[in-house]
Amino acid sequence: MLVHEILTSKGNEVFSIKPDNTVYEAIEKMADKNIGALLVMDQGKLKGIISERDYRNKVILKGRRSKTTEVREIMTPGVYCVAPDQSIEQCMAVMTEKKIRHLPVMKGDEVVGVISIGDLVKSIISQQKVEINNLKEYITGTYPG
Repeated sequence: MLVHEILTSKGNEVFSIKPDNTVYEAIEKMADKNIGALLVMDQGKLKGIISERDYRNKVILKGRRSKTTEVREIMTPGVYCVAPDQSIEQCMAVMTEKKIRHLPVMKGDEVVGVISIGDLVKSIISQQKVEINNLKEYITGTYPG
């Protein structure tokens, strides 16, 4: 399965925030959307990502104030991205190696979606269910092929 297939089923809505917004606004938006990260966008360009982990490590544990700290101060600027034609296996390898949970999906310079580790796991489980069902049908002789 490829990234664009995941986006087709889950949707490609991208939640973002600007670098000059406060961390409080970012956390509030994450809570409202029930998500763990936001892309940091400025004039349509991807500038970074801010996650719950960034908030924990760079605000709470450093004694900073979320209402006065700007997103740009704690965001992760070097964002790992994937293309729509990349495989789930490639995405899992990047996420595992880099210890990240979210990957923006880029088509050229344009962000066309975001996938999470949860999206990948859900997709893999769904794929495995189909394969298990096909094997059961093959073994019992009810497989249409």
